[in-house]
Amino acid sequence: MKLLACILLLASPANLELLDETSTIAAGKWNFYPSLQLRQQPVRVNANFEVLSAGQVRLALLTHADTERLFRDEPHGALATTAWGRRGSLSLRVPHPDDYDIVVDNREGRRDVRVRVRVSLDFSAAGPESVTAAPARQLTVIVLSFAFFFGVVTYSARRILRAIGR
Repeated sequence: MKLLACILLLASPANLELLDETSTIAAGKWNFYPSLQLRQQPVRVNANFEVLSAGQVRLALLTHADTERLFRDEPHGALATTAWGRRGSLSLRVPHPDDYDIVVDNREGRRDVRVRVRVSLDFSAAGPESVTAAPARQLTVIVLSFAFFFGVVTYSARRILRAIGR
């Protein structure tokens, strides 16, 4: 029985499509899609959109609390946004378990737009995210490493030459 459970667990998809929907967003309005109740860690939210009519929109990933503030026209934040355009995508590893919403923004639009939105979750994002140092810090580490290496080589060569000379 345990073997069957392990096989089913390994066969489960690492990528789960949650939403593939086409909707019309009125000019000067925005639309959100039901909450993503993400309680498992780690998970990456991948979302993309394509405008099927004339116009441009943007896509945003917000916490549910920020979406409620957006409903009340209060200041709110966004975890990730796309640029205004006819298509775009965003991908973000959620920082902590919470409720998240996908928002399609047409508040700067002058006409209604038809938008196809796709959202999927990627559970294969196991382990910590890799982080690289800034280019200036990388250069500093390289220069200091070379200086230390050549310092050790010079010191060792001088000691060896002195020992040979005696």
